[in-house]
Amino acid sequence: MKGKWKIGSVEIENPFVLAPMAGITDLPFRLLCKEQGAGLLYTEMVSAKAISYHNRNTVSLMETDPKEHPVALQLFGSEPELMGEVAKSIEDQPFDILDINMGCPVPKVVNNGEGSALLKDPALIREIIKAVSGAVRKPVTAKMRIGFEGADVDPVEIARIMEDAGAAAIAVHGRTRQQYYSGRADWETIRRIKEAVSVPVIGNGDVDSPEKAEAMFRETGCDAVMIGRAVRGNPWIFREMNHYFATGELLPGPSLEELKEEILRHARMQIEKKGEYTGIREMRKHVAWYTAGMRHSAGIRRESNLISSYGELERLLERFNA
Repeated sequence: MKGKWKIGSVEIENPFVLAPMAGITDLPFRLLCKEQGAGLLYTEMVSAKAISYHNRNTVSLMETDPKEHPVALQLFGSEPELMGEVAKSIEDQPFDILDINMGCPVPKVVNNGEGSALLKDPALIREIIKAVSGAVRKPVTAKMRIGFEGADVDPVEIARIMEDAGAAAIAVHGRTRQQYYSGRADWETIRRIKEAVSVPVIGNGDVDSPEKAEAMFRETGCDAVMIGRAVRGNPWIFREMNHYFATGELLPGPSLEELKEEILRHARMQIEKKGEYTGIREMRKHVAWYTAGMRHSAGIRRESNLISSYGELERLLERFNA
């Protein structure tokens, strides 16, 4: 049984963590994952610069709900002083942990010197974490990848720098920037990082089942596992993780009725937060993920790309039988 653990003073019920994913881990989806037993949730990443400019879109990205605690707010940026000032300005908001993104591989972020581009500059990593952890009382953590193309990156040394600069935990995605999400994650490097630091290490990469989580714990010694792409359309993965580690048994997936109800509930939550126009359009990709691998899923995916109202989604699901 994997039980409670801590990041700084924040107690976390179990070691199964929802990864921060842009366009996916918004408030409605986080709440669904919490209901299914996620121990720690991460927001989508938020630009420190956008917060400093009082950008309206960032307000909704930073919104949390009392039911989702503990939750980590993830910031990205590359200017230590600005990051520290922004962290201080938002500290009173009701998140529990402030995480710094040092792993995002997308060109828009990397070309700005942010996300995984920071791996090329360990001195800057130290400055950023120092500035942020020195500005707030809440625990500050960092999420990193293990390499960047064309740069001599020592991920173990970077993790040591993060800890030394004040990081209370480190999440390690066992892929390099150029891998994006392809190939196998390098769990061996996660193990080496875990052995090199004394703060909790969250392993990330290729965990898509309770057995894979068990293997990651065994092979890396990590304190928690972070689940990313495997949770898309599958918030039940957290229920399955907790059950397996408590009993040794694998739970069956959701029934068709439970699946349909979760999709509709997710849609209602999206509409409540974002209005029907945006909420339903954002549900299109989620419907494709929820139904992936099921009979007739290709047809559903095609049709879901055309839905523009809650009623249309209901009618589409009424026709969907296993």
